[in-house]
Amino acid sequence: MKFAYRFSNLLGTVYRCGNLNFTCDGNSVISPVGNRVTVFDLKNNKSDTLPLATRYNIKCVGLSPDGRLAIIVDEGGDALLASLVCRAVLHRFHFKGAVHSVSFSPDGRKFVVTKGNLAQMYHAPGRKREFNAFVLDKTYFGPYDETTCIDWTDDSRCFAVGSKDMSTWVFGAERWDNLIYYALGGHKDAIVGCFFESSSLDLYTLSQDGALCVWQCDTPPEGLRLKAPAGWKADLLQREGEDEDEDEDGAERETTIRGKAAPAAEEQRGKVQYSRVAKYFFNKEGDFNHLTAAAYHKKVHLLVTGFASGIFHLHELPEFNLIHSLSISDQRVSSIAINGSGDWIAFGCSGLGQLLVWEWQSESYVLKQQGHFNSMVSLAYSPDGQYIVTGGDDSKVKVWNTLSGFCFITFTEHSSGVTGVTFTTTGYVIVTSSMDGTVRAFDLHRYRNFRTFTSPRPTQFSCVAVDSSGDIVSAGAQDSFEILIWSMQTGRLLDVLSGHEGPISGLCFNPMKSVLASASWDRTVRLWDMADSWRTTETLALTSDALAVTFRPDGAELAVATLNSQITFWDPESAAQTGSVEGRHDLKTGRKELDKTTAKHSAKGKAFTTLCYSADGRSILAGGMSKFVCIYHVKEQILRKKFEISCNLSLDAMEEFLNRRKMTEFGNLALIDQDATEEGGVTIPLPGVKKGDMSSRHFKPEIRVTSLRFSPTGRCWAATTTEGLLIYSLDARMLFDPFELDTSVTPAQIRAALCQRDFTRAILMAFRLNERKLLQEALESVPWDESEPGPGLGRPAGPRGPCGHTRRPGLCTCRAVSASLLTGSSRAEWDFPPSLPVGVISSSLPDVYVEKVLEFLASSFEESRHLEFYLIWTQKLLMVHGQQLKSRVGTLLPAVQFLQKSIQRHWDDVSKLCDWNRYNMQYALAVSKQRGLKRPLEPPGGEEEADAPEDGDGSLRLLRRGPGDADGPLA
Repeated sequence: MKFAYRFSNLLGTVYRCGNLNFTCDGNSVISPVGNRVTVFDLKNNKSDTLPLATRYNIKCVGLSPDGRLAIIVDEGGDALLASLVCRAVLHRFHFKGAVHSVSFSPDGRKFVVTKGNLAQMYHAPGRKREFNAFVLDKTYFGPYDETTCIDWTDDSRCFAVGSKDMSTWVFGAERWDNLIYYALGGHKDAIVGCFFESSSLDLYTLSQDGALCVWQCDTPPEGLRLKAPAGWKADLLQREGEDEDEDEDGAERETTIRGKAAPAAEEQRGKVQYSRVAKYFFNKEGDFNHLTAAAYHKKVHLLVTGFASGIFHLHELPEFNLIHSLSISDQRVSSIAINGSGDWIAFGCSGLGQLLVWEWQSESYVLKQQGHFNSMVSLAYSPDGQYIVTGGDDSKVKVWNTLSGFCFITFTEHSSGVTGVTFTTTGYVIVTSSMDGTVRAFDLHRYRNFRTFTSPRPTQFSCVAVDSSGDIVSAGAQDSFEILIWSMQTGRLLDVLSGHEGPISGLCFNPMKSVLASASWDRTVRLWDMADSWRTTETLALTSDALAVTFRPDGAELAVATLNSQITFWDPESAAQTGSVEGRHDLKTGRKELDKTTAKHSAKGKAFTTLCYSADGRSILAGGMSKFVCIYHVKEQILRKKFEISCNLSLDAMEEFLNRRKMTEFGNLALIDQDATEEGGVTIPLPGVKKGDMSSRHFKPEIRVTSLRFSPTGRCWAATTTEGLLIYSLDARMLFDPFELDTSVTPAQIRAALCQRDFTRAILMAFRLNERKLLQEALESVPWDESEPGPGLGRPAGPRGPCGHTRRPGLCTCRAVSASLLTGSSRAEWDFPPSLPVGVISSSLPDVYVEKVLEFLASSFEESRHLEFYLIWTQKLLMVHGQQLKSRVGTLLPAVQFLQKSIQRHWDDVSKLCDWNRYNMQYALAVSKQRGLKRPLEPPGGEEEADAPEDGDGSLRLLRRGPGDADGPLA
């Protein structure tokens, strides 16, 4: 089994804090999620998390005008310069202080960050390689309190900065003679947003109390005059101008501009002047409905404002006409962004972790996603690996699509925290257990709760399990120490299993037999036989409390995690222990900020709380109260790899050693809530208190892994953590893994075998080399029929060339033809003689290579457009080697399930497309009959436009693309 698993996506959380951004094309939203960044593609209905992470939660994100670069700043002031094209970190920088906002100039040459009571302008990194990507240009002083927001003029000549001291400052990006700085007042609360009008220096300012001031400037942007240098600066510029070899940017030096709130009258003569022409107020419902976020689109003149009550307003400026108002949440709107066309508006609500994209013209949602606003507790994969179901302490059950990364259904029937979730073998029924004393079954066809299982007396369920047939449902009680058995068909209680003397911590059915394993805090694991009236067949005695139990996929082994950080392996037939793993040192727990003991001593009380076998059963995943997930080899009982799920220091128990900087003579600074004065720092309002209850405190959530599951396809595994639902996928691009390789297997030999029409030998050598492009070339060279070439081949005809191959448009890659290119012959002129079809080639493959071919076909379905060709390969392989594959069903099950997942996705896409076209044709026929037309409808362009365009291989291309047809037409 390969272990080149890499972090691939973050689900379960769509927004935490920070500002939202739209990409340049306006089709994607960039959302900060904790210390990571997720890109939501609204056109293709996909989400993707960038493979980078900051040290703390992300505070702000600045996007370059061309959309290639992003500056990501966390709460500690550390910045990452990331490339959105290659998805990599280009540079790291520390701003030496907390940064509130960052913004690029429209021309992309400069960017400004606000930290403390000042603003700093840097030279933006260019496309050339630079030793230092962040070069400080100017530092602007003026506000007395913290700065909050930034906005640039369209020509990048000036920018405005808002502050908590109720003032707005306009600074010149260059040394203008008539505008160096200008201070604007007129507000009675902190500034939330400031926006320039299009192609003008006119300004709009908004304050937290819901006031909007309109400022008019007496000078157009073209009226700004550059200040002529004098004295030693003029001599320096003259001397530098004579040096032609010196870089243009090297002449610029850091300067400091200090603004005055009330400059003298002499300094204001001949300068730019502002005047307030209007002041508007938003309708407030109460003292706590203050303005929290704002965004302005200059071309459409659209102002969007969000409030603490979850309401947002749309106004047209400068007349301040209300377009519409809507409540989207009961929590404060934290961030607002508008795309380039002005059609879509993105809202982020950090209280509930909501992300919404609203199309204001049609008044409809483009995207509406919300993660678990409390910690996730459990997860389960569907049998085909397409869906993941999660349950959280917020009493919600959410189902996520692994391909798109979006949640498509949320069940809210539970009234308390969900403790366990699982799929039935059909994949269309979800069974959940909860602390509210119910076990519920949900139907994914109709999206409803069709069964509710209850106990004779009130109890709290800690776990749930369903047998392989899907007819028996079991749940473990936390307070009565009993296991309850129900029938899925009737919903009746079948039996109550007693015998444990402690709370039930885990249940698991044997996949191959009707045996139920139950783990309890009474230091035992009991095996119950369903075929023998639920009699206890075996009782496994443990050395410590059992926390988790799981069967191997083939049912031949049982793994148990105990409180002493051990994982023990048992044979369920003989009840004998076959091995154990000591995981105390592998957990490597961190030290909490308020812990009195070191991390080494606090690890004594930590253990693995969740277990999961890999798809092939050779390895086991283990996680618990730690930031690490360990994967062990079962047979060798050694640690194979350890995954660090997070490096976010905003979470507790992340650091191994105590931070001595926080220890003072008065105690630990961690006891002081420094966020209580910030926005949203206090949330509980009390009578007579305008800013809320000052006794409410923040807490740092502790990093932990609550549940682990391996995908049935064996290609990825998932973990529910404090950060969210993390997906780790098998990264084949980073791995060179040959199979039975020797010196005779080279790319040249493979291509030579293809030219000689020895497809079997070419395919075997390609799989031995295990290079994806060579595998694709070898398989697609095989003709799918005796009279038809493969997708990459032409038709055999014409004279033969110097290598003995047919001279026709096609593909020939042997050395003879490559050498003939030097003599002037065209490579596209060479083709091959007729050869054997896919059915004959697939029958000649050895059984060892059949599994590898199936895995390659499953992965090719994800990205290739030759759908029919690969379906023919799949059909022929399964028909020829079906009997041999049944004998190795245990090892081949992940590959077959991966293949089923890929084919099922295409079937869903094509079936929806066909249904849509069928309904359209039925509608057209009904309209034609209604109008009394005697001939079928013709398109407006005539008969020539009625012909469907043909693809390159002669197949008809569908006129309407489906969601799965992103890379080309379906053949």
